[in-house]
Amino acid sequence: MTDLIKEKTFRFEMPVGKRKERIDLFLSTAIENGTRNRIQKLIEANLVKVNQKYIKSSYQVQPGDIIDVTIPISPRPKENEPENIPLNIIYEDEYLLIVNKEAGMVAHPAYANYTGTLVNALLHHINKLSNLNDLGRPGIVHRIDKNTSGLLVIAKDEWTHAQLASQFLNHTIEREYWAVVWGKMKEIRGEIDTYIARSKQDRKKFTTSISEGKHAVSMYQLIEEYEFASLLKLNLKTGRTHQLRVHLSSIGHPIFGDPAYGGREIIYGTSLPKMKSRIQNLLYIMPRQALHAKTLGFIHPHTKELVRFDSALPDDMKELIDRLKC
Repeated sequence: MTDLIKEKTFRFEMPVGKRKERIDLFLSTAIENGTRNRIQKLIEANLVKVNQKYIKSSYQVQPGDIIDVTIPISPRPKENEPENIPLNIIYEDEYLLIVNKEAGMVAHPAYANYTGTLVNALLHHINKLSNLNDLGRPGIVHRIDKNTSGLLVIAKDEWTHAQLASQFLNHTIEREYWAVVWGKMKEIRGEIDTYIARSKQDRKKFTTSISEGKHAVSMYQLIEEYEFASLLKLNLKTGRTHQLRVHLSSIGHPIFGDPAYGGREIIYGTSLPKMKSRIQNLLYIMPRQALHAKTLGFIHPHTKELVRFDSALPDDMKELIDRLKC
Protein backbone atom coordinates (compact mmCIF):
# COMPACT_ATOMS: atom_id res chain seq x y z
CA MET A 1 0.00 0.00 0.00
CA THR A 2 1.47 3.36 -1.01
CA ASP A 3 1.86 6.07 1.64
CA LEU A 4 -0.09 9.10 0.37
CA ILE A 5 1.78 11.59 2.55
CA LYS A 6 4.27 13.55 0.43
CA GLU A 7 5.87 15.75 3.06
CA LYS A 8 5.95 16.50 6.76
CA THR A 9 6.40 19.96 8.25
CA PHE A 10 7.74 21.16 11.60
CA ARG A 11 7.75 24.59 13.26
CA PHE A 12 9.93 25.51 16.24
CA GLU A 13 9.62 28.83 18.07
CA MET A 14 12.72 29.56 20.12
CA PRO A 15 11.94 30.86 23.63
CA VAL A 16 13.58 33.76 25.41
CA GLY A 17 16.72 32.47 27.10
CA LYS A 18 17.43 29.88 24.43
CA ARG A 19 21.20 29.42 24.22
CA LYS A 20 22.95 29.81 20.89
CA GLU A 21 23.41 26.55 19.00
CA ARG A 22 24.11 25.53 15.41
CA ILE A 23 20.85 24.88 13.63
CA ASP A 24 21.94 21.50 12.24
CA LEU A 25 22.74 20.29 15.76
CA PHE A 26 19.50 21.66 17.19
CA LEU A 27 17.30 20.07 14.51
CA SER A 28 19.12 16.72 14.64
CA THR A 29 17.95 16.32 18.24
CA ALA A 30 14.61 18.13 17.93
CA ILE A 31 13.28 16.04 15.03
CA GLU A 32 12.63 12.35 15.58
CA ASN A 33 14.78 10.14 13.34
CA GLY A 34 16.78 13.18 12.29
CA THR A 35 20.54 12.98 11.80
CA ARG A 36 22.96 15.85 11.40
CA ASN A 37 23.84 14.72 7.86
CA ARG A 38 20.18 14.52 6.88
CA ILE A 39 19.43 17.95 8.35
CA GLN A 40 22.37 19.46 6.46
CA LYS A 41 20.99 18.03 3.19
CA LEU A 42 17.57 19.57 3.96
CA ILE A 43 19.23 22.94 4.54
CA GLU A 44 21.21 22.65 1.29
CA ALA A 45 17.94 21.87 -0.52
CA ASN A 46 16.33 25.06 0.88
CA LEU A 47 13.86 23.05 2.96
CA VAL A 48 14.72 24.88 6.19
CA LYS A 49 13.85 28.51 6.87
CA VAL A 50 14.50 30.76 9.84
CA ASN A 51 12.20 33.74 10.07
CA GLN A 52 11.12 32.98 6.48
CA LYS A 53 14.71 33.16 5.18
CA TYR A 54 17.00 30.37 3.98
CA ILE A 55 20.10 29.82 6.09
CA LYS A 56 23.30 27.75 6.19
CA SER A 57 24.03 24.80 8.49
CA SER A 58 26.36 27.01 10.54
CA TYR A 59 23.56 29.43 11.46
CA GLN A 60 23.33 29.99 15.23
CA VAL A 61 19.77 29.64 16.56
CA GLN A 62 18.69 32.77 18.48
CA PRO A 63 15.92 33.48 21.00
CA GLY A 64 12.77 34.47 19.13
CA ASP A 65 13.68 32.59 15.94
CA ILE A 66 10.90 30.76 14.13
CA ILE A 67 12.22 27.71 12.32
CA ASP A 68 10.20 25.98 9.59
CA VAL A 69 11.29 22.58 8.26
CA THR A 70 9.83 20.60 5.37
CA ILE A 71 10.77 16.93 5.08
CA PRO A 72 9.83 15.06 1.89
CA ILE A 73 8.31 11.68 2.68
CA SER A 74 9.05 8.85 0.28
CA PRO A 75 6.38 6.20 -0.26
CA ARG A 76 6.91 3.14 1.91
CA PRO A 77 8.60 0.39 -0.13
CA LYS A 78 6.82 -2.95 -0.35
CA GLU A 79 9.91 -4.66 1.04
CA ASN A 80 12.94 -3.50 3.00
CA GLU A 81 15.73 -2.68 0.57
CA PRO A 82 19.34 -3.78 1.15
CA GLU A 83 21.67 -0.79 1.43
CA ASN A 84 25.45 -0.73 1.38
CA ILE A 85 25.90 0.90 4.77
CA PRO A 86 29.04 0.07 6.80
CA LEU A 87 28.47 -2.09 9.87
CA ASN A 88 30.74 -2.63 12.86
CA ILE A 89 30.28 -6.39 13.35
CA ILE A 90 32.26 -7.69 16.31
CA TYR A 91 31.08 -11.33 16.13
CA GLU A 92 29.25 -13.55 13.66
CA ASP A 93 28.46 -17.24 13.28
CA GLU A 94 25.84 -19.18 11.32
CA TYR A 95 23.10 -18.38 13.87
CA LEU A 96 23.59 -14.79 15.03
CA LEU A 97 25.77 -11.71 14.89
CA ILE A 98 26.71 -8.91 17.29
CA VAL A 99 26.69 -5.37 15.90
CA ASN A 100 28.15 -2.29 17.53
CA LYS A 101 25.55 0.27 16.38
CA GLU A 102 26.68 3.84 15.92
CA ALA A 103 24.66 6.70 17.35
CA GLY A 104 22.18 8.16 14.87
CA MET A 105 21.22 4.86 13.25
CA VAL A 106 17.63 3.67 13.68
CA ALA A 107 17.20 -0.06 14.28
CA HIS A 108 14.50 -0.76 11.70
CA PRO A 109 12.38 1.08 9.09
CA ALA A 110 9.42 3.03 10.40
CA TYR A 111 7.20 5.93 9.38
CA ALA A 112 9.20 8.70 7.64
CA ASN A 113 12.38 6.66 8.06
CA TYR A 114 12.28 3.77 5.62
CA THR A 115 15.93 3.82 4.58
CA GLY A 116 19.34 4.08 6.21
CA THR A 117 18.44 1.79 9.11
CA LEU A 118 20.29 -1.10 10.69
CA VAL A 119 17.91 -3.54 8.97
CA ASN A 120 18.72 -2.06 5.55
CA ALA A 121 22.43 -2.49 6.28
CA LEU A 122 21.97 -6.05 7.57
CA LEU A 123 20.04 -7.12 4.46
CA HIS A 124 23.01 -6.04 2.33
CA HIS A 125 25.43 -7.98 4.55
CA ILE A 126 23.59 -11.32 4.77
CA ASN A 127 20.92 -13.13 2.79
CA LYS A 128 18.84 -14.49 5.66
CA LEU A 129 17.46 -12.93 8.82
CA SER A 130 14.86 -14.25 11.22
CA ASN A 131 11.27 -13.42 10.29
CA LEU A 132 9.88 -14.06 13.76
CA ASN A 133 8.90 -10.40 13.91
CA ASP A 134 6.74 -8.68 11.33
CA LEU A 135 8.39 -8.13 7.94
CA GLY A 136 9.61 -4.65 8.91
CA ARG A 137 11.96 -5.89 11.64
CA PRO A 138 13.80 -9.01 10.38
CA GLY A 139 16.40 -10.30 12.81
CA ILE A 140 15.83 -7.61 15.43
CA VAL A 141 15.76 -9.26 18.87
CA HIS A 142 16.01 -6.05 20.90
CA ARG A 143 16.59 -2.35 20.28
CA ILE A 144 18.45 0.62 21.66
CA ASP A 145 17.46 4.24 21.04
CA LYS A 146 18.54 5.88 17.81
CA ASN A 147 20.99 8.21 19.56
CA THR A 148 22.34 5.54 21.92
CA SER A 149 25.36 3.66 20.62
CA GLY A 150 26.39 0.11 21.39
CA LEU A 151 25.84 -3.62 21.13
CA LEU A 152 22.87 -5.43 19.62
CA VAL A 153 22.38 -9.15 18.94
CA ILE A 154 20.78 -10.06 15.60
CA ALA A 155 19.19 -13.47 14.89
CA LYS A 156 19.57 -15.22 11.54
CA ASP A 157 16.83 -17.83 12.03
CA GLU A 158 13.52 -18.05 13.88
CA TRP A 159 14.56 -20.69 16.44
CA THR A 160 17.63 -18.73 17.51
CA HIS A 161 15.51 -15.58 17.68
CA ALA A 162 12.92 -17.24 19.92
CA GLN A 163 15.58 -18.56 22.31
CA LEU A 164 17.25 -15.17 22.61
CA ALA A 165 13.91 -13.40 23.06
CA SER A 166 13.10 -15.80 25.91
CA GLN A 167 16.30 -14.78 27.70
CA PHE A 168 15.37 -11.11 27.35
CA LEU A 169 11.86 -11.86 28.63
CA ASN A 170 13.26 -13.69 31.66
CA HIS A 171 15.81 -10.92 32.34
CA THR A 172 18.77 -13.31 32.17
CA ILE A 173 20.64 -11.24 29.57
CA GLU A 174 23.60 -9.23 30.87
CA ARG A 175 23.39 -5.64 29.64
CA GLU A 176 25.87 -3.07 30.84
CA TYR A 177 25.76 0.55 29.75
CA TRP A 178 28.13 3.43 30.43
CA ALA A 179 26.79 6.97 30.71
CA VAL A 180 28.01 10.45 31.57
CA VAL A 181 25.42 12.12 33.80
CA TRP A 182 25.03 15.58 35.28
CA GLY A 183 26.20 16.12 38.88
CA LYS A 184 28.01 14.14 41.53
CA MET A 185 26.36 11.03 42.95
CA LYS A 186 25.55 10.91 46.67
CA GLU A 187 26.13 7.16 46.72
CA ILE A 188 28.77 5.08 44.93
CA ARG A 189 26.13 2.59 43.85
CA GLY A 190 22.38 2.32 44.01
CA GLU A 191 19.14 0.96 42.59
CA ILE A 192 16.27 2.85 40.95
CA ASP A 193 12.98 0.97 41.25
CA THR A 194 9.84 2.61 39.81
CA TYR A 195 7.09 2.17 37.29
CA ILE A 196 7.55 3.84 33.91
CA ALA A 197 4.57 5.19 31.98
CA ARG A 198 4.06 7.28 28.89
CA SER A 199 4.00 11.00 29.67
CA LYS A 200 0.56 12.60 29.57
CA GLN A 201 2.13 15.92 28.54
CA ASP A 202 4.23 14.54 25.66
CA ARG A 203 3.33 11.15 24.20
CA LYS A 204 6.82 10.71 22.77
CA LYS A 205 8.33 10.74 26.27
CA PHE A 206 8.06 8.58 29.38
CA THR A 207 8.00 9.34 33.07
CA THR A 208 8.34 7.54 36.39
CA SER A 209 5.22 6.60 38.32
CA ILE A 210 4.34 5.06 41.67
CA SER A 211 1.85 2.60 40.21
CA GLU A 212 1.06 3.30 36.54
CA GLY A 213 2.86 1.75 33.59
CA LYS A 214 5.45 -1.03 33.69
CA HIS A 215 7.77 -1.98 36.54
CA ALA A 216 11.38 -0.99 35.86
CA VAL A 217 14.60 -1.53 37.82
CA SER A 218 18.02 -0.01 37.01
CA MET A 219 21.32 -0.42 38.88
CA TYR A 220 24.10 2.17 38.83
CA GLN A 221 27.72 2.27 40.00
CA LEU A 222 30.10 5.23 39.97
CA ILE A 223 33.18 4.79 37.80
CA GLU A 224 34.66 8.30 37.87
CA GLU A 225 33.68 11.72 39.17
CA TYR A 226 34.32 15.13 37.58
CA GLU A 227 33.71 18.75 38.51
CA PHE A 228 30.03 18.77 37.54
CA ALA A 229 29.42 15.32 36.06
CA SER A 230 29.93 11.61 36.71
CA LEU A 231 30.71 8.52 34.64
CA LEU A 232 28.42 5.62 35.61
CA LYS A 233 28.17 1.92 34.89
CA LEU A 234 24.52 0.91 34.51
CA ASN A 235 22.81 -2.47 34.49
CA LEU A 236 19.23 -3.24 33.50
CA LYS A 237 17.06 -5.67 35.43
CA THR A 238 14.19 -4.82 33.07
CA GLY A 239 14.14 -3.34 29.58
CA ARG A 240 11.61 -0.55 29.23
CA THR A 241 11.59 2.13 26.55
CA HIS A 242 13.93 5.01 27.54
CA GLN A 243 14.40 3.29 30.93
CA LEU A 244 17.88 4.52 31.84
CA ARG A 245 17.24 8.00 30.49
CA VAL A 246 14.00 8.34 32.48
CA HIS A 247 15.38 6.78 35.66
CA LEU A 248 18.53 8.92 35.81
CA SER A 249 16.56 12.09 35.11
CA SER A 250 14.10 11.16 37.86
CA ILE A 251 16.87 11.16 40.50
CA GLY A 252 18.27 14.50 39.36
CA HIS A 253 21.13 13.16 37.24
CA PRO A 254 19.98 13.34 33.59
CA ILE A 255 22.29 11.86 30.99
CA PHE A 256 24.56 14.56 29.61
CA GLY A 257 23.33 15.82 26.23
CA ASP A 258 19.94 14.08 26.40
CA PRO A 259 17.52 16.45 24.62
CA ALA A 260 14.35 14.74 25.88
CA TYR A 261 15.06 14.34 29.59
CA GLY A 262 16.89 17.46 30.73
CA GLY A 263 20.41 16.58 29.63
CA ARG A 264 20.92 19.76 27.62
CA GLU A 265 19.92 22.16 30.40
CA ILE A 266 22.96 23.89 31.87
CA ILE A 267 22.47 23.54 35.62
CA TYR A 268 26.02 24.34 36.78
CA GLY A 269 28.07 27.49 36.37
CA THR A 270 25.31 29.56 34.78
CA SER A 271 26.60 32.68 36.57
CA LEU A 272 30.21 32.04 35.53
CA PRO A 273 30.81 32.98 31.87
CA LYS A 274 33.90 30.77 31.47
CA MET A 275 32.17 27.76 33.02
CA LYS A 276 29.04 28.30 30.96
CA SER A 277 31.11 28.60 27.78
CA ARG A 278 32.99 25.41 28.63
CA ILE A 279 29.76 23.47 29.16
CA GLN A 280 28.30 24.82 25.91
CA ASN A 281 31.37 23.51 24.11
CA LEU A 282 30.90 20.11 25.74
CA LEU A 283 27.26 20.02 24.65
CA TYR A 284 28.39 20.93 21.15
CA ILE A 285 30.57 17.81 20.88
CA MET A 286 27.83 15.68 22.48
CA PRO A 287 24.59 16.51 20.59
CA ARG A 288 23.02 13.25 21.80
CA GLN A 289 22.66 11.45 25.11
CA ALA A 290 26.07 10.26 26.33
CA LEU A 291 24.92 6.65 26.66
CA HIS A 292 26.61 3.53 25.26
CA ALA A 293 25.51 -0.12 25.45
CA LYS A 294 28.97 -1.41 26.29
CA THR A 295 28.58 -5.06 27.27
CA LEU A 296 26.20 -7.83 26.22
CA GLY A 297 26.18 -11.36 27.64
CA PHE A 298 23.86 -14.34 27.13
CA ILE A 299 23.68 -18.11 26.76
CA HIS A 300 24.31 -19.01 23.14
CA PRO A 301 21.17 -20.88 22.03
CA HIS A 302 23.12 -23.55 20.15
CA THR A 303 26.35 -24.08 22.10
CA LYS A 304 24.65 -23.48 25.50
CA GLU A 305 27.78 -21.61 26.56
CA LEU A 306 27.86 -18.17 28.17
CA VAL A 307 29.14 -15.64 25.64
CA ARG A 308 30.05 -12.08 26.56
CA PHE A 309 30.92 -9.21 24.26
CA ASP A 310 32.43 -5.83 25.11
CA SER A 311 32.84 -2.67 23.05
CA ALA A 312 34.94 0.47 23.33
CA LEU A 313 33.30 3.82 23.97
CA PRO A 314 32.58 5.81 20.79
CA ASP A 315 34.80 8.76 19.92
CA ASP A 316 32.31 11.44 21.01
CA MET A 317 32.03 9.98 24.51
CA LYS A 318 35.81 9.53 24.74
CA GLU A 319 36.32 13.17 23.83
CA LEU A 320 33.67 14.29 26.32
CA ILE A 321 35.28 12.32 29.14
CA ASP A 322 38.78 13.55 28.26
CA ARG A 323 37.60 17.17 28.39
CA LEU A 324 35.75 16.63 31.66
CA LYS A 325 39.03 15.44 33.20
CA CYS A 326 40.80 18.69 32.30
